[in-house]
Amino acid sequence: MKKGREFFLLLLLILIFITINYTSLNGFLIKNFSNEETIIVDRVIDGDTIVDNNKMHYRLLGINTPERGEYLYSEAKNFLEKEALNISLTIEKKGKDKYQRELAYLYNGNKNLNKELIKEGYANYYFPSGKDNHYNEFVEAWEECLNKNKNLCEKSSDKCSSCIEIYEWDFKSQKVVFLNKCNFDCSMNKWTIKDEGRKKFVFSNFTLESQEYVSIIVENKTNTQEKLYWKGETYVWTSSGDTIFLRDSQGKLVLWESKNY
Repeated sequence: MKKGREFFLLLLLILIFITINYTSLNGFLIKNFSNEETIIVDRVIDGDTIVDNNKMHYRLLGINTPERGEYLYSEAKNFLEKEALNISLTIEKKGKDKYQRELAYLYNGNKNLNKELIKEGYANYYFPSGKDNHYNEFVEAWEECLNKNKNLCEKSSDKCSSCIEIYEWDFKSQKVVFLNKCNFDCSMNKWTIKDEGRKKFVFSNFTLESQEYVSIIVENKTNTQEKLYWKGETYVWTSSGDTIFLRDSQGKLVLWESKNY
């Protein structure tokens, strides 16, 4: 009985010690084992790249925003400046890219700014190295953006936007085939195809005739009316999964489709 009381008292003392020291213990664990830290954003380079006040460059993970000269480039950059510039934020680091930039998720309190850029139509989701724990919520943010019909999610009003559909999309052969299902020809001049990342194909003086198909193939060959070649790339669609975005000459969304393997 005496040993039982001693064990109970020892257990009680341990619980009291843990309770009293939880805050400091938790702080110690976060400081020494977490990939999270606090930074001050000194400069916003574009919608998905920032520099902190220690001159460390960060590439925001899970998203891709427009490049300089592309539709909504300035708006995406301005949005991130408003949300992050000269503000103390939490960064969740996930390694480095080939440019030695830290790959990270950026938080203002509980708000994930990577995700907010998607919700507001300034970015599409982008996971070239495979899905992580943010993938599903970022896809949901994209779908929310589509429902709002704003910025990168704004539906094209071109009369041909309801005519063009994907007939075939093959990752292995790096080919996509479009069909014009309408009873009239469709000019696709300056329409663009993009993957989730930076790769882009621009149609030049091209018209897809009624009920006809066109193939876009990643090869360094000469274009014909039936086939167009995506030059300068060894591949476009990643084998782990990707998304195709077709936009009209104004940058408005004609269609999109994702595939995962």
